[in-house]
Amino acid sequence: MSYLGEFSALLTALFWTVTSLSFEAAGKRVGSLQVNLIRLVIAFFIYSLYLKITRGMFLPLDAGMERWLWLSLSGVVGFVLGDLLLFQAFVVVGARVAMLIMSLSPPVTALISWLMLGEVLTPMNWLGMGVTLTGISLVVLKRERGNGSTRRKITSAYSMKGILLAFGGAVGQAAGLVLSKRGMGSYDAFASSQIRVIAGMVGFLIIILMMRRWPMILRTLRNKPAMRLISLGSLFGPFLGVSFSLLAVQHTQAGIAATIMAIVPVLIIPPAVLIFRERINWKEITGALITVAGVMLFFLA
Repeated sequence: MSYLGEFSALLTALFWTVTSLSFEAAGKRVGSLQVNLIRLVIAFFIYSLYLKITRGMFLPLDAGMERWLWLSLSGVVGFVLGDLLLFQAFVVVGARVAMLIMSLSPPVTALISWLMLGEVLTPMNWLGMGVTLTGISLVVLKRERGNGSTRRKITSAYSMKGILLAFGGAVGQAAGLVLSKRGMGSYDAFASSQIRVIAGMVGFLIIILMMRRWPMILRTLRNKPAMRLISLGSLFGPFLGVSFSLLAVQHTQAGIAATIMAIVPVLIIPPAVLIFRERINWKEITGALITVAGVMLFFLA
């Protein structure tokens, strides 16, 4: 049995780990709206070059009108609405907390795919989803001692605004993923991603024109550290990450792919230790093991 979809989802999670850390740092420097537009423009040129080499055309002109409509709608929902909310959540509460809330995307994806595509998850799939989400939650949530009490309880010191922004990002990603599967069919995943990127660019251009944010775009382009971060995130996010996410939903059920891709909060741990010198505790190790066990359940299903 081929697990191309599941392996593609695992690679997507790795790519999104890099892009989430890059875009969090860039967003805190120059603002999330600017990061969103510039990273899509960069991704568009990467796609154009890649597709010219692999398919002989800069644009997916052979996609057909119906596919363009569905994938464009996916791009607006996923990139413009979902990622705009998610990137602002990165700025407000940080990548780790935002990606925890984003782990709600799999059940939302499963619900939407059931309504739109008629996909049905097996009991083992649901078990794997539950175990995976349990591991993710254990990694990110913290238990702290209450004031004047020896009792330990789960607490949250994060703003409701940030939590709601991240939840909106989760819903946008879920809906965009299902719409992508609906529109892509057996069409090339990278060409499908380019259509989504084009729609996202148009959406953000309209927002920036309405908000008159062009001066901030120009300032961002002159900010070399921010542009390096945006370029790195663009390669691993809108290009590799999004394309492999579409490859994943093309070869497995959308709910399964979304759950495997939700292990990003666990994958953030190694760079946090190696690059930012953060100390890892037993909860993070246990959570990582539980999450891996949850992912394995999909391969055993």
